Amino acid sequence: MKSRKTIGVVLLNLGGPEHPEEVRPFLYNLFSDRQIIRLGPSFLQKPIAWAIARRRAPKSTANYAMIGGGSPIRKTTEEQARVLDQMLQDDGRFVVRPCMRYWHPFALETLHELSQLGVEEIVALPLYPHYSKATTGSSLFDLHRALKKLNLNIPVRTVSSWPAEPLFIACLADRIRAGVQSFHGAEVQVVYSAHSLPVQFIREGDPYVEHLQESIVAVETHTGIKGHLCYQSRSGPVEWLGPSLPDMLTTLAGDGCTNVLVVPISFVSDHIETLYEIDIQYRRIAEELGMGFAMTEALNADPRFISGLRNLVLTGLRE
Repeated sequence: MKSRKTIGVVLLNLGGPEHPEEVRPFLYNLFSDRQIIRLGPSFLQKPIAWAIARRRAPKSTANYAMIGGGSPIRKTTEEQARVLDQMLQDDGRFVVRPCMRYWHPFALETLHELSQLGVEEIVALPLYPHYSKATTGSSLFDLHRALKKLNLNIPVRTVSSWPAEPLFIACLADRIRAGVQSFHGAEVQVVYSAHSLPVQFIREGDPYVEHLQESIVAVETHTGIKGHLCYQSRSGPVEWLGPSLPDMLTTLAGDGCTNVLVVPISFVSDHIETLYEIDIQYRRIAEELGMGFAMTEALNADPRFISGLRNLVLTGLRE
């Protein structure tokens, strides 16, 4: 039965700078978030974040230049929202919008628009399949803080994680099979790459690694191909989850591996971590080690993947 309410669906994601001049303020927003990283005592968080952003901006800007000058994540998330909005129209009155954590559209912007459209209930759907307090947790905190700041009394239903969502898994499996086939029968090692986290988060009970393993088990049930889990995008002096992707490539090369297929397991759309880190930086490392290299195609706005998001929204409303 269709709902008569107007329901807003917010697709929670990281966000990213679209132009060179936005890189530094984006980095400042990122490093200002104490839920991701604690930079000294709380009163020093923002001054230290400002200094880090100032120091890192030139290198980050150069990296973005290599993928077209900015992140495609906003446009991709807008396209995901548009397709999901269309799919949900047979299910009721839905309005789907992107909501970014560290760049536009921020939660305040998205929620203001939804309130103007008469939304009576919200489904918060993170585009992070695997829960971590650094990603989904921080985005949800920011969303509820924005609701309070805008004095909006709109109930929120949350889809906190979806590591084994069937259509998400099926899409990943298809891409792995296609990636393996691209080597034309040559032996290839599958490597799952996830965004790293400080080990302390896991010690404190963060289920991120368990969720990653749940996804991998589900995918490998489809493909019958075993792979290796590793991590990327470390930042800072604390202990991070390992092994890193560069370390994994070195180990595989030492074991005689000749081809590697990297699967960005924790990323559902292309951005700096896939387009630059994996497909440029780590590709270069693999090739220098004498290995053939490929990366699976991102899910982005694949209609079957978006159908999986539709299922998550509808299940979230029923629960």
